[in-house]
Amino acid sequence: MDTLKNALQAVRTRIAAAACAAGRTPDAVELLAVSKTFGVDAIRAAAAAGQRAFGESYVQEALLKIAALADLSLIWHFIGPLQRNKTRAVAEHFDWVHGVDRAIIAQRLNDARPATRPPLNVCVQVNVSGEASKSGVAPADLPALVQAVAQMPRLRLRGLMAIPAPGANPDRQRSQFRLLRRLRDGLDIPLDTLSMGMSDDLEAAIAEGATLVRVGSAIFGWRQAKT
Repeated sequence: MDTLKNALQAVRTRIAAAACAAGRTPDAVELLAVSKTFGVDAIRAAAAAGQRAFGESYVQEALLKIAALADLSLIWHFIGPLQRNKTRAVAEHFDWVHGVDRAIIAQRLNDARPATRPPLNVCVQVNVSGEASKSGVAPADLPALVQAVAQMPRLRLRGLMAIPAPGANPDRQRSQFRLLRRLRDGLDIPLDTLSMGMSDDLEAAIAEGATLVRVGSAIFGWRQAKT
């Protein structure tokens, strides 16, 4: 698994360089390794190279990995669109959820979060590109959703998350990331997390204030489509 270790180090180097270029310290940006569709062995190899936080999008696949890797005490983030019938499993087994965009989803996560576990860390997803097909709350509706989530006792609202339009040029990427930062800064509730930036655009995201980047292919290689 030397190839994976080298890829992971290359991503860390990119993050550090982007942070320094933006006048920030490298430790201001956390790396989330997106391991969906990749097996337990790949995650173990990444963990052996020092990676602790992993992102998954398919609930049943993730539950098998979480059980198989329980000895490593990893931090698990759910990063995909979340269906109502999957909220209990996610609330019971994950540490973070990126992508809450409706109050009903937040309420179901809150109600299902075990009292024996710390509050579930949550990022609200914002549709910064305006695409009708994309998940996320509209910017105009964000303050109301944030207020609702912040009042749920079994959730800990940490920040905002966004996915820019695919294929956007660098200037448009940065404008969408900038919008997310400005939306966060304009809220009455202080939030410490901006979950934005992936393999192809993490530099633009870090330049605009990302505190967490979600990187899959640059670490694990191209994933196969899930059937």
